Amino acid sequence: MSHATHRLSQSMSGSWREGISLSFVSPVDDEVEAWVASWRAAFVRDLIDSRVVSVDAETSVEEACEVLLTENIPCLAIKSNSSDASGSNIYQGLFDYSDVNAFLTLAATRHTYLPDDLRGNARVDNIVAAAKAGRVPVHLVSNLSEKNQLETLPNDANIISLLETFAKGSHRVLIQSATVPGEFIGMVSDCRVLSWFASYAKESPSFQKYLSNPIQLLSLPSLNLYSAVVAATSTASVLDAMQSMSEEGVSSIAVIEENRGILLSAVSVTDIGKIVVPHQNNQILTTALHHFVSKIKELDGSMDGVDRYPVYSVSPSSTLSYTIEKLLATNAHRLFVTKESRAASPVLSSNASSNLSGIVSIVDILSLFARLAKVPDVDPTHMQRHRRASSASSQSSKSERDLFVMGLSRSSSRSSVGRSPNIVASSPPTMPIPDSGRNAFPSLDVKRGESLRKKDSV
Repeated sequence: MSHATHRLSQSMSGSWREGISLSFVSPVDDEVEAWVASWRAAFVRDLIDSRVVSVDAETSVEEACEVLLTENIPCLAIKSNSSDASGSNIYQGLFDYSDVNAFLTLAATRHTYLPDDLRGNARVDNIVAAAKAGRVPVHLVSNLSEKNQLETLPNDANIISLLETFAKGSHRVLIQSATVPGEFIGMVSDCRVLSWFASYAKESPSFQKYLSNPIQLLSLPSLNLYSAVVAATSTASVLDAMQSMSEEGVSSIAVIEENRGILLSAVSVTDIGKIVVPHQNNQILTTALHHFVSKIKELDGSMDGVDRYPVYSVSPSSTLSYTIEKLLATNAHRLFVTKESRAASPVLSSNASSNLSGIVSIVDILSLFARLAKVPDVDPTHMQRHRRASSASSQSSKSERDLFVMGLSRSSSRSSVGRSPNIVASSPPTMPIPDSGRNAFPSLDVKRGESLRKKDSV
């Protein structure tokens, strides 16, 4: 059993308890100064949790996806076609499962684009043109999600430097080599940094006491922001979820069981990349989310009769330390905040909007620590606002076409995708999938079948 699985089983057993005290523990200035001094003394090179695996810029998206799957890594570095004066590699971007989801969504809906939709969007135009030619180079899709920009730090950077980067919405950083200019020794993820803070709390009683504060008393930007929660009913399709994650700029979507109000599970961009990409035909895109969730659970299996892929939530009265433990246990970037929460998956009332109050993410919590360290310009929602504004702009030219497509939607469709408080809302127009018996992504025909899916450990 992996260490991550062990932590998850602990959470399911209920051995972690939520805090019920609503009194705020405010640290004194001397305590905060001691914390920050310790953070400055910790080097980011000691937190590396992923090696750098790179591919050439002209590598096809198909081949890049295969490397992600076979290497079992969260992200690829894209090497430029040129090098610097010393002959070292130059990385021009990153490619991860958020980009895979954005590309798959574009691939599945590109037949609906009119010429006017592509004007003023040279990147989409280039991707579509390359797809028609039969080969899309990965550099065109690098950071297509606008969630995966290239960030680097020097070898001697400290925890404060990481907070400065993550507090603006980034999720990973490349760490430079101390001896070879232009080379990188690994990546540090926001999840790894959160784990470091959890470990630090065990060495610092005053910091552990601060983490005992209920999250509702802390400055977490999306804790009570209903519109931050992107959710879908269990009968919505995989493509509906993919479109929603891409357009809303989020990495996961809540799946609510229709009519019962049960928070069934969550679907993430990683699930899309690891299950949809190796699939042999595109019928997977029309699969209802409750069936897709079953595929995720089947892939993960179970341990000791306990489901390894539950969805966790926290309540506003949950402590910050409990919230951090759940984020680390589920290996998730965000948790759903509900007014009713238990150790296992919560049961929501039929009026789900009255229970689902917001989200809390790793970036939110790291931003909280960044404020303690007096990091300037802390803005964890900056990148998401930019993504949503970009999505709204790109969708505006298609409004008339969308109304037409919506009118042609099958009346029997029960798909529902939306954002709280209107979780059970009208779905975005479901795009018809061409050639349903074959793979709709000729440039993404990664035929590795069950052998790859069995390797998935996330």
